[in-house]
Amino acid sequence: MSSVHLLMDGPIAEMRLDNPAKLNALTPGMLDQIMAHCDTVESNGQVLAVLLTATGPKAFCTGADITAWADLSPADFARHWVRGGHRVFDRLARLCKPTIAVLEGPAYGGGLELAAACDIRVMGRGAKIALPETSVGIVPGWSGSQRLARLLPEAVVKEMALFGRVLGADRCLTLGFAAEVSDDPSAAALEIADRLRATSPYATEVAKSMIHAAVGEDRAAMIEALGAGMTAASADKAEGVAAFRAKRKPVFGRD
Repeated sequence: MSSVHLLMDGPIAEMRLDNPAKLNALTPGMLDQIMAHCDTVESNGQVLAVLLTATGPKAFCTGADITAWADLSPADFARHWVRGGHRVFDRLARLCKPTIAVLEGPAYGGGLELAAACDIRVMGRGAKIALPETSVGIVPGWSGSQRLARLLPEAVVKEMALFGRVLGADRCLTLGFAAEVSDDPSAAALEIADRLRATSPYATEVAKSMIHAAVGEDRAAMIEALGAGMTAASADKAEGVAAFRAKRKPVFGRD
């Protein structure tokens, strides 16, 4: 049965795609589980990082399970399948914890878009990426033409989306899409994640928000969150709350 497992190992959480019979293709239930797991790890103050992995060496994820969307009406396909998937991928991308996708084997279509929603990617030497949607008469629907275009040059995204080219791990490393290519990508990802033990979790979260605001990842919310955090730490906020509770006018500082 297809699933996404959440495994906790101290401060490192792992979300593992588990649908090996279909090369970890994504089903509606798996999307729901990713959303729920994001909520779980975000509310857990002990989690420093999240690894996104997959069961089996044959594939990271070959995209969306075609049987899940093939018979949908055009309206349901656009409204529910595409927009619903966007909500899940956006949730993963905007997770306050650093995320690392661990790719072994193909990451195609929705699988590539899922990996692109993570902060960085570590790839095995046999990993490869592609956007094969046009071969079945559709287009990338879960940010392949949007978020992916911020991570790769326009011409490279066109190579995949228009001409069906497949990119290997070494080229992904050269292009900056992969942070590292390794014989053991899981171990390499864990080594990177372990470095967070020596950093400030709060500073790391703020740094991620600042970078996201710079590249347009939920810019409005990121800017407001940063502003809210600054004012929430101020003496004025403390005075405003105290005045409200005492039913008096606040006396704010002017420095």
